[in-house]
Amino acid sequence: MINIYFYRPIQFKVIMNPLRLILLVAITMLSACAQKQEKIEHPNIVWITSEDNSKHYLKLFDDNGIATPNIEALAEQGVIFDNAFSNAAVCSAARSTLISGIYGPRISSHYHRRLQQVPMPNNVEMYPAYLKQAGYYTTNCYKEDYNIIKSDTVWDSSSKKATWRNRKPGQPFFHVFNIMTTHESRVHFTQEDYETKKTNANPKDYSVQPNHPDTKLMKYTNAWYRDKIVQMDTEVGQVVDELKKDGLMDDTFIFYFSDHGGVLPGSKGYILETGLEVPMVVYIPEKYKHLVNIKAGTRNDGFVSFVDFGATLMNIAGIKIPEGIDGKPFLGKNISAKELSDRDETFSYSDRMDEKYDMVRGYRKGKYKYLRNFQPINYDGLMNNYRYKQLAYKEWSELNEAGKLNEVQSQFFNTKAPEALYDIEADPYETKNLANDPALKNKLVELRGLLTNKMETINDLSLYPEFYLIKNAFNNPAAFGKTHQADIKQYLSVANLALEDFKTAKNKIEKYLNSKDSWERYWAINACTSFGKQADQFVKNAIKISENDSELINRVKAAEFLGAIGNKNPVKVMTQALYDSKDPNEALLMLNSIVVMQDGFDYKFNLEKEKLATVYTEPQAVRRLDYLGVK
Repeated sequence: MINIYFYRPIQFKVIMNPLRLILLVAITMLSACAQKQEKIEHPNIVWITSEDNSKHYLKLFDDNGIATPNIEALAEQGVIFDNAFSNAAVCSAARSTLISGIYGPRISSHYHRRLQQVPMPNNVEMYPAYLKQAGYYTTNCYKEDYNIIKSDTVWDSSSKKATWRNRKPGQPFFHVFNIMTTHESRVHFTQEDYETKKTNANPKDYSVQPNHPDTKLMKYTNAWYRDKIVQMDTEVGQVVDELKKDGLMDDTFIFYFSDHGGVLPGSKGYILETGLEVPMVVYIPEKYKHLVNIKAGTRNDGFVSFVDFGATLMNIAGIKIPEGIDGKPFLGKNISAKELSDRDETFSYSDRMDEKYDMVRGYRKGKYKYLRNFQPINYDGLMNNYRYKQLAYKEWSELNEAGKLNEVQSQFFNTKAPEALYDIEADPYETKNLANDPALKNKLVELRGLLTNKMETINDLSLYPEFYLIKNAFNNPAAFGKTHQADIKQYLSVANLALEDFKTAKNKIEKYLNSKDSWERYWAINACTSFGKQADQFVKNAIKISENDSELINRVKAAEFLGAIGNKNPVKVMTQALYDSKDPNEALLMLNSIVVMQDGFDYKFNLEKEKLATVYTEPQAVRRLDYLGVK
């Protein structure tokens, strides 16, 4: 039987059998799909990233900030993000989250400086690789500073000379431009500078933070740094001028933001809002304004964080967001301004900062910020060589030693509470811990639960000491976390005994002090240290651990507890453990406890250089030894 069909697009009569018709329809549909695929729009995207400046320094975000006319000009045709956050408060940890879209503690990319780089999880790439696969020309000028192993699939060019101008004709591009002008090192001015150089910004025009001493030097440092902000803003303008020169402003999204907060004392390296909350403006090009559901010239108070940035770029560019990353987009056709504004949560983390160890996790929801200090004996002001190159840091410490600081200003040099709760709207510099306020008990419990859930969900690897992870997990940290998910959850529950009433917690602490699991013992002894003298009934347990535990670090931590409560001098145990260690990374952690005992509790150490051959193979440990006077 012969059927007659009319195929209208060709405009003449054809005769064919059903099979030929099916083939023709399929070809037509494929052609239509291909044409539709070709219509996917790939706008250019430029990131301008400044170093180490929180939003508190820019007048666009804070009355105590300085004017930045070039960034403000971008905002006129863009969106000001009033709640943009880095997830970490120091360069390599922050940038590792940024480039990967993965929370640092899930893959151990959050230690600064890295002792060893870690790989991305299986089947996941750094986000520029996906842009590159979609046809983008990807360039970075020029800082990377990743704690993650980078593949060749990420950048077409990453150097001081990297530019979008080397792309093929008509090729969309993604370009990162880094500005070092506001980096912490730029505040390492000398005493001579302080005495002879005037700042353009008037020191009297900027108030000193309530946690800082209101001194002439601190005021000068405020002004000096605001001069750097102005210089940085000029450099932002220079990048924009180059885009204008090339006629690219109508089809290029421009993101301006800082790589984390800082750089005045107590900001960079600490997950307070001054260390985390960054200035961010996104310029929306006229040609592609339909790709986002947010009006230019507006502000948005939704919470966005670095883990979301890669997903956002892919969403704008019409690229499918891969499974395996933690971030979610905050701009795109599928994101409404209201949905964005309703976002009010962010997660943050801090661990080793150069030679200084700590473990702090933060969770903010709305105006309330929760901090969990897992090792509160590691007070914030503990010696960190690079921090104390800044004259204002030195003065702050000297005034503390002289007893010339008030209660708020001296908090930086005191041991911390295991948990803290702050009302950021009322107390933006986090000076008043509300964790014991009965009226906020429910809020405390809520945020504590949100943080615990987040740490369990991502398999937070810091429940193991870093040196152990390097030896056992760094070939594939994400896989290690999945395999040891139950263990991590258990160690977190042991660590969180420090948050319970001691009478409730003591029987469980005793159980875990006697556990066969090394890291249950580790967290049980840390819980004892958090309780302080309340836990003195465990002195015998601690002495036993300090003398013969199978893990040298547990001996050190037990000695730390005994020294902190004044029961037993920790010097002999800590010194011998340091000599016995064959792992320089383990030794670095031990040295942290030694400095805590020396500076915080006045114990005297006399280390013998000839017994420290292993330690001297780790440069950051050498900094500790230099500070301790080992020659």
